[in-house]
Amino acid sequence: MNWFTKTFSSTLGRKYIMAITGLFLCSFLVVHLVGNLTLFYKDGGEAFNIYSHFMANNIVIRVMEVVLVLGFLFHIYDALVLTRRNKAARPVGYAESRPQENSTWSSRNMGLLGTVILVFLLVHLWNFFVPARFGDLEGVPNKEYLNLYSEVALAFKNPIYVALYVISMVALAYHLIHGFQSAFQSLGLTHKKYTPFIQKFGYAFSVIICLGFAAIPLYFFFFIEL
Repeated sequence: MNWFTKTFSSTLGRKYIMAITGLFLCSFLVVHLVGNLTLFYKDGGEAFNIYSHFMANNIVIRVMEVVLVLGFLFHIYDALVLTRRNKAARPVGYAESRPQENSTWSSRNMGLLGTVILVFLLVHLWNFFVPARFGDLEGVPNKEYLNLYSEVALAFKNPIYVALYVISMVALAYHLIHGFQSAFQSLGLTHKKYTPFIQKFGYAFSVIICLGFAAIPLYFFFFIEL
């Protein structure tokens, strides 16, 4: 086993992978939210449809989609491995050590939060990504792009899906609040002067990003008529 394989199969190495993939996925959330904010434009969905068409046909974006999927898979796999290792190394008396007094709720329930996010992600991809890439969606008259906006508007009139979306964004917010600052800690990027700022920035980032996503289905459900 060479040094590279040995390093990244160790617990410390896997924490590096978790941190790097987690921060990469955070950058994806920013880009995805910026694009989705075009749904608020009162142009009948033209801006969003153009954005979606660009994302679906740009070769660089298509390559990054593969990288993104690999990032998700590495992140999920490492989370499972680290959770299993932590449970195996946990002392019997852990339940009596009152972990709730030494850790946040989100840090103790990252597995639950991650599961909720994963279920949402699968449903979300099935509702939007699969039809856009492999379905037979209606095109916009006299335009070269599909009318994905109408699919979004229709989906967000379903109260069950809207509820799942909003609940998942709450779970994502808690997941990010803990994961953002933990990523810097895992990478050894801690300093008594800068760590408090990183924690505050991570909290603000998590709340703003998730509020932005959650606002979209609520906007369509309550204010947009089909």
